[in-house]
Amino acid sequence: MKNFYKIIVFVSFGVLLGSCKKNFLDLQPKDQLSIQTTFTTYETIKLYAWQFYEIFPGYDASELNRDVDSDLGQLSLLNQESPWIWQRVIVPASSNDYTKPFENIRAINLLLDNIDKASINESEKKHWRSVGYFFKAYNYANLINKYGDITWVENAIGDEDENTLYGVRTPRTEVAQKVLDMLKYAESNIKPAGDGANTIDVHVVRALISRFGLVEGTWRKYHKLGGEAAYLQASAEASAKLITNFPTIISNYWEVFNSSSLAGKPGILLYKAYEANQITHTASTFPKSSSGRWDLTRKAIDMYLMKDGQTRWTSPLFQGDSTPFREFRDRDIRLYFTTPPPYKVNAPGSVRLFSFTNNPTDKEFFSVLENLSPVDTSKRLPIRNWNGFVVRKIPHFQDANDGQPYNVTYTGYQLMKFSSRLNEGISSADINDAPIFRMEEVMLNYAEATHELGSFNQTICNATINKLRARGKVNALTISAIPEDPKRDPSVDPVLWEIRRERAIELMGEGYRFNDLRRWKKMGYTSERKLGMFVFVKTGTVQNLACGEVPPNTVPTLGGRTAGSSGYVAYEGVPPANFPDHYYLYPIPSNQIVLTNGVVKQNPGW
Repeated sequence: MKNFYKIIVFVSFGVLLGSCKKNFLDLQPKDQLSIQTTFTTYETIKLYAWQFYEIFPGYDASELNRDVDSDLGQLSLLNQESPWIWQRVIVPASSNDYTKPFENIRAINLLLDNIDKASINESEKKHWRSVGYFFKAYNYANLINKYGDITWVENAIGDEDENTLYGVRTPRTEVAQKVLDMLKYAESNIKPAGDGANTIDVHVVRALISRFGLVEGTWRKYHKLGGEAAYLQASAEASAKLITNFPTIISNYWEVFNSSSLAGKPGILLYKAYEANQITHTASTFPKSSSGRWDLTRKAIDMYLMKDGQTRWTSPLFQGDSTPFREFRDRDIRLYFTTPPPYKVNAPGSVRLFSFTNNPTDKEFFSVLENLSPVDTSKRLPIRNWNGFVVRKIPHFQDANDGQPYNVTYTGYQLMKFSSRLNEGISSADINDAPIFRMEEVMLNYAEATHELGSFNQTICNATINKLRARGKVNALTISAIPEDPKRDPSVDPVLWEIRRERAIELMGEGYRFNDLRRWKKMGYTSERKLGMFVFVKTGTVQNLACGEVPPNTVPTLGGRTAGSSGYVAYEGVPPANFPDHYYLYPIPSNQIVLTNGVVKQNPGW
């Protein structure tokens, strides 16, 4: 069994049971599962529990879109500013962010309520209770992260108990403690190896403790709720155990996101597997289509260090950003795998063949990527669209694309982290696996949690931050000699700033940054205007201009669209300042308030 997602037919039966009505259950139809037949043996319980895994988003576009709501991401679509940053969020009538977790929790509670009736031994009952607790904790962690106080549902309920489901909101402190308690129980009682490869085991439980403990602990600290130490300590302890058990990570950064299978890969604790004609995604196709999808901002690129471990503002290696080639040289190599480095080739029409230009600089990064990722299906230049057609030049701006309306970017830095030649010839049915829990995140959690606890030291730094830097071919961080960063937020300790920088770089584009800014109470960073690459506006055709040069009246810069207005690309305007405090929590959908006749109260400020 490659992974849990292959049990498609079983999941469908489980969903039917998890959402059925009481009178339907009483009929006990012969062709459907029922409570009386489901929660009886180890195998029937396992069959039912497969549905819980569907909560993991993998390469779901809505999850990846979250970075657009941060300072480091931008949609490569016109007039698509983040409603959070531009303060245009409205109270929705309904939202899957709110209702879907409760649907999951009801199905989980059905399992928890019926485990003791099963004909299995006590250790097996503890195992399945642990699996149920893990998924219940996962759903509630997401709910309190978005909404704060949230209704706690202890047992499975039917339609007639709707008022119980939509009852008074339980204080965040109480729900968070229940989440931690469930995860601690699961850590102690789950089968260490789970139910086979790529299932919930003790390591995956610890990975969730690592994540949840950090998120809740820092939220409590920076939002001044108090009680953060217990969560930070839980995160640090779980992370330390995992680092001991999994000291190795995948050596090639691109392989984490562009593998046909993540099975057995170092440091991958749980992943969502994709398989042709069974379960696929679109995260690789989108950037290679005419619609585009995601870009990185100027600020995101500036976060990547030079190979000497210094910033672009302080390193003698940095040659300036007057051309794309200059600013990409001697950088953390994770940059090259996240957004394509610049090049220019001759490729007449929409073809798969190309030739090099007479300028050797135009092919500078071809050999760089070949040496870093020697597998043909990995990251290679030139960039191609989903059908294999060669993109003549990178950066490849939407408004200056020379008749190639695919693989487009608005900032100049197209996010192609999840795209490689693996999916070439495939449209909207991509098959590269998605990591769900990986050791790189755990390392970052450990570094941050221990710093918040005052115990971060060089030994921990070497086991976490410096392992990630080594993979990026960046000099190690020495915490007693932090290089100066003129862009550092002065309210953030220099060591913590470097930990947060490493988190941003390693997890770039994966949907973490928005929630990171929320928990640090740093959404004020998003009031800075989102800019792109520095471009020169010159007279001529797109095909005849060099990389980083655009014709007049095509790509807008800080100086406008006219000839002579060279500067940083600026499609978006200046967003409102003073990010509202009430925006740190999501609004409760209005239908939930109506359903309870006002028993459920709206979050303050909405």
